[in-house]
Amino acid sequence: MSKLSEKKIIELFQSKLGNASFVPEDVESFKIGRQQLVVKVDTFVESTDLPPQMKLEDAARKSIVSCVSDFAAKGVKPIFGIVSLTIPRKLSRSNIENLAKGFQGAAREFGLKILGGDTNEGKELVITFSLFGTGKKIVSRSGAKTDHVIITSGSFGYTGAGLSILIKNKKSSKKFRAKAKNAVFKPKCRLLFGLKNQKHFSSSMDSSDGLSTTLNEMSKQSKKKFVITSMPSDNDILEFATLNKLNPNDLILNGGEEYEIVATASKSNLPKIKSHAKKHRIKLYEIGYVTKGRGVFHKRNGKLDRIRDKGWEHLQ
Repeated sequence: MSKLSEKKIIELFQSKLGNASFVPEDVESFKIGRQQLVVKVDTFVESTDLPPQMKLEDAARKSIVSCVSDFAAKGVKPIFGIVSLTIPRKLSRSNIENLAKGFQGAAREFGLKILGGDTNEGKELVITFSLFGTGKKIVSRSGAKTDHVIITSGSFGYTGAGLSILIKNKKSSKKFRAKAKNAVFKPKCRLLFGLKNQKHFSSSMDSSDGLSTTLNEMSKQSKKKFVITSMPSDNDILEFATLNKLNPNDLILNGGEEYEIVATASKSNLPKIKSHAKKHRIKLYEIGYVTKGRGVFHKRNGKLDRIRDKGWEHLQ
């Protein structure tokens, strides 16, 4: 295997395919005639994405959530999906039935129709899901303006904590363990919230690669400085981190897999967004503001500490 990182590999393919100036937006959008189509594809691989104790039904749902979450952040309604399965011989009939149940349940949950797909044989389970929808306009990563507020559609740190419990046997209370494991196995997806606020977000992005990655990418594309004044988390994350001698900000910023919406908005639009959050029982976090400059910083005791991009990246 080459020593190229995931980002470098993507850049290589873009250059070969004539897309060197390509700007990533989580989804691909293009026109056929007058119709604007939006497409997203994501891959779930057993050896890297299936944690211990996760049911195959939940794995199937999560493969769809990873696509729907990007549609949510872009303000696009999903309509159709196609699933491709690489199936190892070890999977039993009941295993495959559980996968089918997961796809069926997720399709109903998000109001989309799975048209079909492909099956193949391989050494491990691989799920590749493609999602299709239409939209007049997507919410870009690059629209943040000076004095806009930075918000998240939920709290961070539970998936990082859950994975450390599942994989590294970290200590926790029974209540917290159940909460953290549920964040890993059954991630929330903010589709309706994203659709409702499509006109109110100035920029938006799904946070599944980690909050630090998301904030840095939005800051970079918007050509603005993001100042974080409070972390989107709760006291039980801090208690878990203290118990296990972990850095809570590492769990919050770099854990990944949260599938929350990170967005910016003008102060005038914030009341509307808060109203929609309340209606959909979402705990909205106002975590900072946008200003002139570059980079992402955590403001503590009057000092600015740089937040580096340390989120998830394959082939690191």
